[in-house]
Amino acid sequence: MSGPVRTRFAPSPTGYLHIGGARTALFNWLFARKHGGSFILRVEDTDQARNTAEAREAIFSGMQWLGLDWDEGHGKEGEHGPYFQSQRTAIYEHWFEKLRASGRVYEDDGAWRFRFERKPVTMKDLVCGEVTIDYRDESNTPDMVIRRSDGSFVFHFVNVVDDLEMEMTHVIRGEDHLMNTPKHLQLFEALGQNPPTYAHIPLILNADGSKMSKRDQGAAVHEYEGRGFLPSAVNNFIALLGWSPKDDNEIFSAQELLERFSLEAVNRSPARFDWDKCQWLNQQHLMALSPTEFATVAKPHVEQSGVTVTADYEAMAASVQEKVQTLAEVPGMIDFYLKLPPVNEEILGKVRKNNDATVLLQDLSNRMEEIADWSLAGDSIAKTAEAHGLKPGKLMFPLRVALSRRSGGPSLDEMLAILGKEESIRRVRILTEELSGSTENQ
Repeated sequence: MSGPVRTRFAPSPTGYLHIGGARTALFNWLFARKHGGSFILRVEDTDQARNTAEAREAIFSGMQWLGLDWDEGHGKEGEHGPYFQSQRTAIYEHWFEKLRASGRVYEDDGAWRFRFERKPVTMKDLVCGEVTIDYRDESNTPDMVIRRSDGSFVFHFVNVVDDLEMEMTHVIRGEDHLMNTPKHLQLFEALGQNPPTYAHIPLILNADGSKMSKRDQGAAVHEYEGRGFLPSAVNNFIALLGWSPKDDNEIFSAQELLERFSLEAVNRSPARFDWDKCQWLNQQHLMALSPTEFATVAKPHVEQSGVTVTADYEAMAASVQEKVQTLAEVPGMIDFYLKLPPVNEEILGKVRKNNDATVLLQDLSNRMEEIADWSLAGDSIAKTAEAHGLKPGKLMFPLRVALSRRSGGPSLDEMLAILGKEESIRRVRILTEELSGSTENQ
């Protein structure tokens, strides 16, 4: 096919948007956008028994969340519509009649079969190279049903009709369709039409090499939104499931993916899903945000968790920006600012192992009382340790536990600044009392 590049994503609305489908959509979107072409969303909804409105909406919302906008399709009608197969029956009838008039179909027990030409068919795939299917042996390649006895059309036929009617120039789809393509090429030829160029992308396997199922971790796109991933990070991750940038770089913005992507760089071998890498990539994308941007995208997760958003919220969020891998972790990382958590006996036990902790904390709280400029509060840590002939590290862990009840988290300077003088001193003294054996309540 000639003319501007036209690609499509053609999901069947029988469930949520799967990560494999999202990758197919992404590759088609990237290819179309890079070449100044059009990306079409076509819904293959002829399976009335399994299709649901909920699944259809899940696909649309998943695509929108990923930022994979379409030029034609649901809500963007164009001259090649309708874009739902269930609304295209008259179009299929028209092309079926062409096949019948040319003698390429025949009736068999109420169904209609397409008569293959008994010859070798070679397809030139942009990823898989040349693939040949020999149709001379009818026992291996029987004529295929394209219309069922109930009058409904089979996938192979409607897929080809839609691609030729919608003037697709490139069909980028999963490798599981590879053996379907020679059948489709025979249909294009029988209909007197030029086929699109095909590119079959590798399967996605679990880390252990097993086939990825709908129940596996990371299979559903909507999970990523709920867990606090950024769309840019998910696109980055799924792009690397089968495509290689040919250098050591693995972190790409949407624009960088667009500039770097090519079908020539799509791998032939199956991709392995790596959840840890997905989380790591998300962390890199989160760290690349400005503090204000980070606080903004984290806010819905914070509010949903029940953590109160206060005037200091942006500073609280910024203090954990480099500590979290997902936005869903933010509420649990900043809640200590608002209310001192209960004593963690395991962490408290670690503090008690430092025999100097009680005296150091008591001295520190007294020194803090004398500080006029609270922005210099951190200096009191080194001065307190020095006064006792110790290194500052001896005091840093007990102070961290005093302020947050945790062994990790934001820097001490950030915590002191956000909590302020009065609350910081109060918390240091509470821990001092606990270490001294006091049983008084907070």
